[in-house]
Amino acid sequence: MSHTTFTELGVPAPIVKTLAADGKFTAFPIQQDTLPDTLTGRDVLGRGKTGSGKTLAFAIPMIARLGESDGARRRARRPRGLVLAPTRELATQIDAVLQPLAAAYGMRTTTIYGGISQKRQVDALNGGVDIVVACPGRLEDLLQQQALSLDAVEVTVLDEADHMADLGFLPGVTRILKKTPEHGQRMFFSATLDNGVDKLVRQFLHNEILHSVDDPTSHVSAMTHHVFEVDPDDKKTLVQQLASGTGRRILFTRTKHQAKKLAKQLTSQGVPAVDLHGNLSQNQRDRNLASFGQGGVRVLVATDVAARGVHVDGIELVVHVDPPAEHKAYLHRSGRTARAGSAGDVVTVMLPEQRRDTQTLLKKAAIKVTPQAVSPNSEAVSALVGEVAEHVEPQAHPQGGGQQPSRRGGGSNNAGRGRGRSGGGSGRGPARGGRRDGGTRGGDADSRGSRGQGSTRRSAAPQRSESGPASRPAAARRGPRRASAPAGTPGSR
Repeated sequence: MSHTTFTELGVPAPIVKTLAADGKFTAFPIQQDTLPDTLTGRDVLGRGKTGSGKTLAFAIPMIARLGESDGARRRARRPRGLVLAPTRELATQIDAVLQPLAAAYGMRTTTIYGGISQKRQVDALNGGVDIVVACPGRLEDLLQQQALSLDAVEVTVLDEADHMADLGFLPGVTRILKKTPEHGQRMFFSATLDNGVDKLVRQFLHNEILHSVDDPTSHVSAMTHHVFEVDPDDKKTLVQQLASGTGRRILFTRTKHQAKKLAKQLTSQGVPAVDLHGNLSQNQRDRNLASFGQGGVRVLVATDVAARGVHVDGIELVVHVDPPAEHKAYLHRSGRTARAGSAGDVVTVMLPEQRRDTQTLLKKAAIKVTPQAVSPNSEAVSALVGEVAEHVEPQAHPQGGGQQPSRRGGGSNNAGRGRGRSGGGSGRGPARGGRRDGGTRGGDADSRGSRGQGSTRRSAAPQRSESGPASRPAAARRGPRRASAPAGTPGSR
């Protein structure tokens, strides 16, 4: 792999300086391939595996083009950049990448997603933002309420378009894209072109350039795969053993209930763990991700949808507690480790009766691995676990959204004191009329019943909006006060 610097690729100096401050000096392959085109305004279709560096591949040209625009002025309710993402976690983490780059030009970013009160999001739009990172459902709600317009959007990004298709969001995405100017730059990123993604490409990209780092079904070369076959009576102990190492690891379950239960069991057994799924409030999700991402808690137990939203470096092990239902879920789950050139291991825990389904799954994922019959004390298991972390006594009083350890156990999460709510007593969001992001149409994944608070990124001192404060849309009802996420939480100010 060649080591091309961002300066050599033509990235503007303010962005190069910001990247260097974060220890980023050379570009990954997908960045090397796309930046020469995207920096000049070309439409691009990027295909790269999870962990390939695609977020910066679109963040850099978006910030560069908007920041270098002559005479650009921030206006209320009229963003100039739009990023669409399938999940709240992914939207939050994309915003975390964009924010420091935007700060180099004094630009503001904000996130828009469902499951929470929309008041803060509407207030941010009224105050003027340059870039909106949004899930499609809530964004459509606000567009319908005329809380914003997309007629000034110059750069549009659609991230993980294949996952949008899997979740049934493409009709909403299509309606949103039709509201953006046809002459604007568009960048789509998708692992595959099935399930309608190809139609989206034909309809909205013009004279696009395709950049594909590698085959979309291929796995990261630094990733080692294992399949452990275990008797049902030993499975629980094996999973605990796999979770007991000193490094960060993610355990994936099929259901929210399983994730919550397993995190609680591990914590009670002296292995600090937090859970991530759609039954948590937004503050709980943010706090749990912060505890895991900052290293205080080593184990995250998550549902499938979290595989699209967790972007934490240094995850050494991914465990499929049960084989996933389909091969694309396997690849996206597994992509949480071996990111950005780092090495990592993936373990699938398989019961004897799951052999045939697991073999079919791995064949479709193009993974070649020989299953091993193991017990919790097998050498293969011990070698993978490595050094076992010190036992941590659980807290006497469990907290909402999964138990978390006391500080002496390494847990840094001080989420609220009440059950089922995060600290500060977050209130209820808008009525949930059967939609996954708290509205009526469907918009961001795995968020039914969630409560919490969105975030606005202010990258510089506020500038006066060109059109001034506007009256609030009638449908934007005042939500209850909610506590802010703690410093360091993904998506917090």
